[in-house]
Amino acid sequence: METYIVSDVGGTHIRVAAFDVSTLALVAQKKILTQGHGLLPTERLVNAIANIGKEHEIKAIAIALPGFLDPEKGMIIEAPNIPDWINLPLRDIIKDYFKVPVFIGNDANLAALGEWKFGAGIGHKNILYLTISTGIGSGVIIDNHLLQGERGLAAEFGHLTILPDGPICGCGKPGHIEALSSGTAIGNYVREQIALGRNSSLNALSNPSGSDIYDAAINGDDLAIESFSRAGKYLGLALANFLHMLNPSIVIFGGGVSQAGELLFKPMRDSLEDAIISKEYLQNLIITTAKLGDDVGLKGALALLLSKYQSPEIFTQQILFN
Repeated sequence: METYIVSDVGGTHIRVAAFDVSTLALVAQKKILTQGHGLLPTERLVNAIANIGKEHEIKAIAIALPGFLDPEKGMIIEAPNIPDWINLPLRDIIKDYFKVPVFIGNDANLAALGEWKFGAGIGHKNILYLTISTGIGSGVIIDNHLLQGERGLAAEFGHLTILPDGPICGCGKPGHIEALSSGTAIGNYVREQIALGRNSSLNALSNPSGSDIYDAAINGDDLAIESFSRAGKYLGLALANFLHMLNPSIVIFGGGVSQAGELLFKPMRDSLEDAIISKEYLQNLIITTAKLGDDVGLKGALALLLSKYQSPEIFTQQILFN
């Protein structure tokens, strides 16, 4: 059987799936740890692909990857949380091993591609995808094309500066939206306020998790509610900028923090409405949550392969993962 192999690589897990080229039926899938057992992450990725494709003929491979990439050169410029993945020619490594075409893409970009073709973005041609989790990732579809830029580095919207003198982002720069509205930012704010003497039901916890803060907010804790309101406020300011630049018809939110619902989205909408230069940007705009869940990276990688090998009509099909 001829198959497409797709993979979604994160700092913790590598997921791999195989699809029948002719029917797009899921043939197999597997999840392993990215690091461990004395093997480098690259070796673990190669082994995972080899194991899942060993009984089938591999037609092509696509991989969703974290960090800064140059898709045209097949190069990982830098991948956070994966040691030694700096200026790594991963595409050529995989291609030389398997002797088939290989394509790579930034995980947030491919998540946008996946939601566009198989999820919440079906039927739209201008899409903004934002994932709010430990950090903030983004992907953009403009006029039915994935926005990548000259070297594949476009759409790093998590690193828009909102407060020039604000908290330091994980990238080392101050005041990025990721440093204000991500899950990490929410947790940092709560811990900072507790250290300053704020009373909260979270005081008893040495390092409250995102779920701890969410539960406290649901139960009426003022500091926990404030942490989400603050994140939503700055997210709304950022979103106004994004709408001014892109004018999408739909904004899709993924990631664990988006599951906080109205705790985050009501203050976001209030802030957005105050910051937007014209209500025309909000006319018929859909703001919704992602549909693909943990499969978004795999489906995005599959969509990338289908864009290379299949007719456009194939994108009307719904791909179900077991």
